[in-house]
Amino acid sequence: MEHLNQTNSKDFELVGFVAYEDYNPVLFTIFFIIYILTLTGNILIIVVVYYNTSLHTPMYFFITSLSCLEIFYVSTTTPKLLTMLVTKNNKISFCWCLVQMYMFHSLGITECYLLVIMAIDRYVAICKPLRYSILMNTRVVRNLILVCWMPGFLSELILVSLTSQIVFCGKNYVNHYFCDIVPILNLACSDNTVPVIISRFIGGFPTIINLAIVVLVYINIIYSVIKTIKTNKGRRKAFSTCSSHLIVVTLFYGSACIVYTPKSSHSVEYEKIFALIYAMFTPFLNPIIYSLKNQEVITGVRRCLKNMKTQIRER
Repeated sequence: MEHLNQTNSKDFELVGFVAYEDYNPVLFTIFFIIYILTLTGNILIIVVVYYNTSLHTPMYFFITSLSCLEIFYVSTTTPKLLTMLVTKNNKISFCWCLVQMYMFHSLGITECYLLVIMAIDRYVAICKPLRYSILMNTRVVRNLILVCWMPGFLSELILVSLTSQIVFCGKNYVNHYFCDIVPILNLACSDNTVPVIISRFIGGFPTIINLAIVVLVYINIIYSVIKTIKTNKGRRKAFSTCSSHLIVVTLFYGSACIVYTPKSSHSVEYEKIFALIYAMFTPFLNPIIYSLKNQEVITGVRRCLKNMKTQIRER
């Protein structure tokens, strides 16, 4: 136990993007701008939905929840990455490394569940329109949001607890730009079989199941639209309500699957780049995807800006 405490009291050192070290100022500028725009875009959606009663519907409640999640998600890894690029101080304490890993994976699993719930919401809206207000009432929506957030944060406690008991020896270089479970387990000099199995069960199994559910839901949506809606205009309108969600699902699951597929043929540097897609670029793109093709959100933004101008003039 004494050896364990001594070993795990050491700092870890994040390798980061060592292959692109000469471009640190450029990378910092790009990532900083994306981070600020991500926060601004997601906060803007939350504010717009909150102040526009016409947007107080289940779909926008889920979008608001996604925006809240993305703010926490991108803030889990990006500030440390920016600090590394400026100061070249890549050290992170063992405790904070576990916290970062816990938050990142808990939020990631939560997003998996939330994307499933959003797909089901679109199915009910398109395939059961007359019963939508009954099936997706306020109480149901709140319970669904709770169901999304609880499993990830509870299950990840098990993985973090097991990881904290692993003995690490030698140079604790984490070959990533944040504390991810795979590069951390690769540093273990004690048996890490149980944590590896648990990580696959907690993270991989729910992710595959959730993705399968999303695919099945959209197969049912497509079948129902083709069967019940005879006009091309009507079909385009029905599918347009799902397009934003499908783009987000593709970005999130596509990049995550590339990184976390066992025995990936990609190099570690490529995996870091793909990790950037779901850890930074997806939260950045989500508000753009959900607003550019959504006239109601655009109208809400204009209304908020108009109200702000009016208040400024009155002052």
